[in-house]
Amino acid sequence: MKYKEKEVSYQATNTYSTLNNINPKTKNVWLVFHGIGYLSRYFIRLFESFNTEENYFIAPQAPSKYYKGEDYRRVGSSWLTKENTQTETENVLSYIDSIIAQEKIPNDVRFIILGYSQGVSIASRWLAKRKVHCDAFVMISGGFPKELKKDDFTFLNNTTKITHIVGEKDPYFEIEKVAAEKERVQQILPQINFRTHQGGHELDPKTLIGLF
Repeated sequence: MKYKEKEVSYQATNTYSTLNNINPKTKNVWLVFHGIGYLSRYFIRLFESFNTEENYFIAPQAPSKYYKGEDYRRVGSSWLTKENTQTETENVLSYIDSIIAQEKIPNDVRFIILGYSQGVSIASRWLAKRKVHCDAFVMISGGFPKELKKDDFTFLNNTTKITHIVGEKDPYFEIEKVAAEKERVQQILPQINFRTHQGGHELDPKTLIGLF
């Protein structure tokens, strides 16, 4: 018997979460991508300390869900794995396109893209593939995709603020690897600014509030 793996296309529906409302006082619209293990409705709560009138947050939901722990009570999610990565990436990017189309983000606000942990890989790929013009791109405690090159980001303006943040006690980042990653990413995104916070593998809202 000869093994075959085939492919089929179908329509899918997924949720996403928002925080606050767009109003005449809105200054910033954030598109924020959670890390592995999160659900968007919990991840978005990390931004509750921001000014509610000036900031509107959109948190896409990773499509792959799984049970966390042996009690099968808590649910987490993941964006991608090494399995069928190229096709799954295109599925995720199309999903994000649908969110943006539905949200109708005003032109007179600052558009900020943020990726945390595994969310960095999705945020950066969507930015590069869709040539999205944003005012700021923030990467927190996550690896930059190996396949992305400098030419993928030449569309960005020199005024686009790019920031990479990592915790000083992050167990996933060894000093040598962090240094090598910084050098590689800086060659791709020359205007990048590297920052740290005193915590570990986490998103520290206080670090973000001081950025803009």
